[in-house]
Amino acid sequence: MAYKGTAAKSASGASMSKYDVEVEARLKKLEEGAHQHADDAAAKVEERLSALEAKAHTPCGGGGKSAKVNAAALPALAPRKTSSPTVRLDALEARLEALIAQLS
Repeated sequence: MAYKGTAAKSASGASMSKYDVEVEARLKKLEEGAHQHADDAAAKVEERLSALEAKAHTPCGGGGKSAKVNAAALPALAPRKTSSPTVRLDALEARLEALIAQLS
């Protein structure tokens, strides 16, 4: 009596071996970890940028001068939920560079 195979199927419909299924699961885990790492990095950059902007808006004690920053002139940040981590990091870097240029 012949039994019908129960091999997993790929996205194209081809049968996958047990090894292929295991490799695919590992790859998905790695990809999820990479995306999480990028999200964490973006969050850290956003925190640093917010702290720098807050510091720029407070007067410094040296010489009676205060830092002048036009926040409206800074490039906009990419939306968190609809933008890829790469796009968000690029937008953060552009905003940070503009802020540094204003403070210089």
